Amino acid sequence: MLGLRPLFGKVAESTPALPDGKRVPTVPGFAPGTPLRRNALGFAGKALSSTIALTAFMDPAAAQAMVDLPVLGPLTISPHGALQFSILAGVMGAAFLCAIGMIKLRARSVAENSELKARVAELSSALSRSEALLNLKDQRVIVWPTDGGKPSIVGDLPASSGAPLERNTFLAFGRWLNTKSAAALDHALQALRDSGRGFEMIAETQSGALLEVQGRRSALHSVLRFSSLSALQTDHARLKLEVEQLRVDHENLLRLADQLEAPLWLRDQNGKLSWVNRAYARAVEAANPETAVHEGRELLPSAARDPIAEKARKGGTVKSPVSAVVGGERKVYEVLAVTGPEGSAGIANDASELEALRREFESLARSHADTLDKLTTAVATFDADKKLKFYNQAFQQLWGLDTRFLDSQPENAIFLDRLRSEGKLAEQPEWRRWKDQVLAVYRAVEPQEHWWHLPDGRTVRVIANPQPKGGITWVFENLTEQISLESRYNSIVKVQSETLDNLAEGVAVFGSDGRLRLSNPAFRRLWGIPDKFLDGDVHIALLKTACDSLASPSPWGDFVAAATGFDDERRDSHGQTELSNGTILQYAVIYLPNGQTMLTFVDVTDSVNVERALKEKNEALEKADKLKNDFVQHVSYELRSPLTNIIGFTELLSLETTGPLTPRQREYVDHIGSSSSLLLTVVNDILDLATVDAGIMELDVTEVKVASTVESAVGLVEKRLAEHNISIDVDVARAPAHFYADENRVRQILYNLLSNAANYAPEGGKVTVSAWDSGDGVVFRVHDNGPGMAPEVLRTIFKRFESGNPGGRRRGAGLGLSIVKSFVELHGGSVQIETGEGRGTAVICRFPMVPDGVRAAAE
Repeated sequence: MLGLRPLFGKVAESTPALPDGKRVPTVPGFAPGTPLRRNALGFAGKALSSTIALTAFMDPAAAQAMVDLPVLGPLTISPHGALQFSILAGVMGAAFLCAIGMIKLRARSVAENSELKARVAELSSALSRSEALLNLKDQRVIVWPTDGGKPSIVGDLPASSGAPLERNTFLAFGRWLNTKSAAALDHALQALRDSGRGFEMIAETQSGALLEVQGRRSALHSVLRFSSLSALQTDHARLKLEVEQLRVDHENLLRLADQLEAPLWLRDQNGKLSWVNRAYARAVEAANPETAVHEGRELLPSAARDPIAEKARKGGTVKSPVSAVVGGERKVYEVLAVTGPEGSAGIANDASELEALRREFESLARSHADTLDKLTTAVATFDADKKLKFYNQAFQQLWGLDTRFLDSQPENAIFLDRLRSEGKLAEQPEWRRWKDQVLAVYRAVEPQEHWWHLPDGRTVRVIANPQPKGGITWVFENLTEQISLESRYNSIVKVQSETLDNLAEGVAVFGSDGRLRLSNPAFRRLWGIPDKFLDGDVHIALLKTACDSLASPSPWGDFVAAATGFDDERRDSHGQTELSNGTILQYAVIYLPNGQTMLTFVDVTDSVNVERALKEKNEALEKADKLKNDFVQHVSYELRSPLTNIIGFTELLSLETTGPLTPRQREYVDHIGSSSSLLLTVVNDILDLATVDAGIMELDVTEVKVASTVESAVGLVEKRLAEHNISIDVDVARAPAHFYADENRVRQILYNLLSNAANYAPEGGKVTVSAWDSGDGVVFRVHDNGPGMAPEVLRTIFKRFESGNPGGRRRGAGLGLSIVKSFVELHGGSVQIETGEGRGTAVICRFPMVPDGVRAAAE
């Protein structure tokens, strides 16, 4: 320990001074502040520094004393210093031992690193060789770690194989392998990774290339290898696939044949049984198919087998019916046998039931034919080739066709053409298209229905019913009489219903059981019956309860007896009753033929009070009607006859044969003739209006030709128009050729309109007559370019004895437009006037194409 003193002294000398005069220990041989390295000296320095630091932690004064130890001087050691020195010596020894251990450890680590580097270099070389082998163009390997990490892919496959290069696409086997190979590979790969079961298989890509696939598993990895095959290997692999597929198909066909209900067998080239199905074994009463083959049990007798075998050797395929006894019962089999170079196969379909059904069907068909032949409804059947196979007598009578033609089995299209050529079908605008639509039923699956309206007025309901084998059964039902009866019945029912609902007379009909069957609103109103009693078939007794208190005395007891009684002789009865509100009802009990009873009620309250007034009014009307008739007769015979005589004598005076007249006399005679004609026209107009008002004018409706009627009316006024140099323009190009009306009245209407236009047209003016088709009738328009009418004149233009517009040349009786309006409205038409100052006057008359009826009087 005394030998350490010089060291401490060196340490003290090499320790740099601190600001407070103290020194920091340093290691000899190192510059002050130099960091200690990881060697023995460094560890020693660290140990010394640690010792000083530890001493300073335990006793700062002692640490300072250690630092300030003098280098030279007498050695004086106190007990406390000895303890400190011992600790320092122990620490220094431990530091030296650690340094020595670290040196040895580092030497060993350097040796191990060298060995590991050599091993890594060797493994890298081996890995490079392995990757070089795996990267050949004929295989590709996928490696999956067992810990579930991502797989590694090494190698490549030829481009002709169709395998993708991209990693994710390659791992999706279903994208580049066909469906069957992808499914098999996924199943095998799952078994490999789950249970370690290796496999080998041939996979086919979507491009048709074949690959050999092997799967193996080690302790740490699962490996899948794809290898391309050579041409010979490819052919071999394809043959293996085909053989496997044929084996599977063969097994499937045998399993299917074994499930058939028809006996089926296979024979070798020597004609012996080689395989049969279970149906064959049951038919020959064998325990199982193997027993039937082993014992050579035959289903068909030799008499049937030999001809079939002979035919099969010649033609290869034979189909023939054969009779055989199976299970003690004779059956008919439809045998189909096929013969090849290495054997034959056959199947026997049991046709016994089919044969029985065929015989039954033939019998049923004959029965149906006999039944259909007796029907009054026409029926015809066409087969799938559209040829007539069956028809009944009603069919032949309906169309009246020759039986030789029908027995020749004509096609459906020819049958329709025959009906058309003989005029028994209505002519169609597009015959070919109509026929195609009718025959389209051969392509339909549901029955179709048509209605044919024949030229002779008959209506035929045609039903086309498709048959299972492709034919059509046509049913022709003559509904002419039925439709007529139904139409008349519906019309009668509707008329009766409307009549009852609108009658002021109350009507109620009760059945033989006394329940209400029919009633009208007037019945419910007259008796004030609540609606709750009329919701259903209410009994008459309930109505009696509700209505007894309304009348005194009440007739409902007699009503109940009449509706529910069982008298042998049922006689109608009548009566009258007065209600509590003063209403007087006249009733009648009428027995109907079907056992029902009808009650009628009429409110005669007002009729009783005004009966006298009605009689007086009736007498007054009769007198007025007689006066009107007398007036018409008087004017007709007393006034028109003298006028006719005057006109006749005036014409005689105008003749040269009567004698010469002076110019003044002739002028007077002309004035007399024109005035008489004008007066006769006025008288005729008055007579016409009186006839219309009396309701006795009848229209002689005939076919009126528009052009000739207009021309005739224009001819009557041409002389008058020529006197004033008035031109006339006729336009009937848009008018129909004819319509139905009273031709004389139409001509009279046009004459009055033209006369009116000639009266108001200016000198040298123009009158236009036009007619056109309005769609539902004919329109006539007469226009003049005169001054027009003022509004106050237009309001009274149709009034009788109004002279009209004062601007005319002549002033008449004012009956022209009145007659026009009356006659047009008598035809069911209308009159309209378009006028205005400065734009003339146009009178428009609209006639229906056919009058609905003659009106009693025109307004």
